[in-house]
Amino acid sequence: MLVITQREVKELLTMQGCIGIMEEVLADLTTGEAVQSLRSVVPVHGGNLMGLMPAYLKREEKVGAKIITVFPDNHAKRLPSHQGFVSLFNAVTGELEAIVDGRQITAIRTAAVSAAATKLLAREDAAVLAVIGTGEQARSHIEAMLLVRPIKRIAIWGPNPAHAAQLKLETEQRFGAQVIVETMPTAEQAVAEADIICTVTASATPVIQGEWVKEGAHVNAVGACRAKDRELDSELVRRSELYVDRRESAVNEAGDYLIPLAEGVITEAHIRGELGELLIGSEQGRSSAQAITLFKALGLASEDLAAAGFILKEAIRLHKGTPIDL
Repeated sequence: MLVITQREVKELLTMQGCIGIMEEVLADLTTGEAVQSLRSVVPVHGGNLMGLMPAYLKREEKVGAKIITVFPDNHAKRLPSHQGFVSLFNAVTGELEAIVDGRQITAIRTAAVSAAATKLLAREDAAVLAVIGTGEQARSHIEAMLLVRPIKRIAIWGPNPAHAAQLKLETEQRFGAQVIVETMPTAEQAVAEADIICTVTASATPVIQGEWVKEGAHVNAVGACRAKDRELDSELVRRSELYVDRRESAVNEAGDYLIPLAEGVITEAHIRGELGELLIGSEQGRSSAQAITLFKALGLASEDLAAAGFILKEAIRLHKGTPIDL
């Protein structure tokens, strides 16, 4: 059994490679080649939680689960909000093959799935990116969006101006020759001209209003992962053509969908499709250049296992990881 650290995950799993892995596993989930259960959640004091996310990848003959804690207020303590690991078992023998750092997998694969959605749903000429939030997912989403659309300008907003300024500096140092990076005083100003909007906050209440978003924009809503939490107001969801990573997860866990549904603003038919359905061609993407498209991400166990399976293969090939005898 191999233990694979956060540093090794970062070495072995590139963003570009992960986008392709996510496209493949999302298609497999739609066709039944990947199977997963809804996450089980244990509430922890202070609005925190621990989640168990199991899945089975038939073609790869892997079964396992991610165990992760979500502590939204950890940013104030200079700690990551998401921490955990992915366990990977051989689905033929039942042997535990690897324990892989889950924080770095989450950081990379979440943005890679948003990139897959952006490839499918955003306008081809999308050049202005708005990032709402300034944490780890903001950084990974900037990298991912630059890989799939010709981004020329990035507008950043977060509730802490110092964190936004730091993200601007880091982005300029990494991609400065490629893009113009600006911090904005309000979220409204950040999204006003955006062709692509990524919301990657820990907020439980809307940070984006529907009236702020222009026609033709694409939104990746990533931060909220509980039925009572949302980053988008009901008007934005109503105006949008809504796609999800998995219907079963969305109708049980996505506050960005469930709250407008409970308000009567939308109906159950508002979900137009899963990314996997778009990937295999059984559903269509945006209806027009003027439509607002919305991808609501919750994060799926099958995505974590697919990433961990790839990392394990690379670790074996490159003699990485630490062997442990149980």
